[in-house]
Amino acid sequence: MIRAALAVFLILAPSWALAACRDDRVSLRGPWGQAAFTVEVADDVGERAQGLMHRESMPAGAGMLFVYDRPQHARFWMRNTLIPLDMIFADSTGLILRIYENAIPLDETVIDGGEGVSHVLEINGGLSARLGLTAGSEIQHPTFKNSRWPCD
Repeated sequence: MIRAALAVFLILAPSWALAACRDDRVSLRGPWGQAAFTVEVADDVGERAQGLMHRESMPAGAGMLFVYDRPQHARFWMRNTLIPLDMIFADSTGLILRIYENAIPLDETVIDGGEGVSHVLEINGGLSARLGLTAGSEIQHPTFKNSRWPCD
């Protein structure tokens, strides 16, 4: 119930709530609506390697944003990750290229995000589908250098 209410708030949040461009926040938009998440940023090798491992839960409105210095072929796995996750792969402009839903906790199967990935947003598993998030949607965050949706 709380998650559903939060998801509705995220979709219907007033534009002022989504407009704030901060390091600890990502905003998403597309034909399905808009959403915002509070994020931890993993922008160095150690932080990216640790990711969300060993965490037993994550609030519905939270996530982790992985930031790479340059676009690359992104591959992830769920080793030591205890919660199901959706992985949202984006290019350097903030365009969502691919969404991998409900990655299985502790699974070591490689999740291939494809080429040209500069950012990966991880959120709670199943939330992408509940929001209606699709490839072609956009992400806003200060780390997107050539953003389709620039920070003000």
